[in-house]
Amino acid sequence: MTEDDPTNKIAKIFVWLAWIIAIVLLMFVFQSELDEQYNPNSQPQVSLNNSGQAEVILKQNRQGHYVTKGSINETSVVFLLDTGATQVSIPAHIADQLQLKSYGSYPVQTANGTVTVYSTKIDQLSIGNIFLYNVAAHINPAMKSDAILLGMSALKKIEFSQKGKQLTLREYP
Repeated sequence: MTEDDPTNKIAKIFVWLAWIIAIVLLMFVFQSELDEQYNPNSQPQVSLNNSGQAEVILKQNRQGHYVTKGSINETSVVFLLDTGATQVSIPAHIADQLQLKSYGSYPVQTANGTVTVYSTKIDQLSIGNIFLYNVAAHINPAMKSDAILLGMSALKKIEFSQKGKQLTLREYP
């Protein structure tokens, strides 16, 4: 067999294809593991406490953040809880998908500097079995993330407490 032999070339192509397929399969298999590490709360643990209040228990992700699946106006979204954010902050590309209306602009100070955001109102926001209504929010065109920052305009409407690497959210009585 020589370098120019067509069967040798075909064999090399098949070896490369086998490696590429193996890498793609590994990426597919491990993607769910990576997703779980980023958001261990894709199905948050929900319950009712002894007083009949809705409770949601969230686990920290590997970076120490609380990320969870929830919904805005019955559309599934991902929230990143941020007690340092005054408002719920929605990236503009997600606000477009949610068909949220804006009601004027104002500047806010973020970790990346000052940015102009647009006021909006969320009719219904939910995490697990906790539902919040008429939540003030803003649309942030500078955010490129696919996660919505769940700021204090929503968090002030619920009780929350942290114990170890677990955060319990509870509706007010």
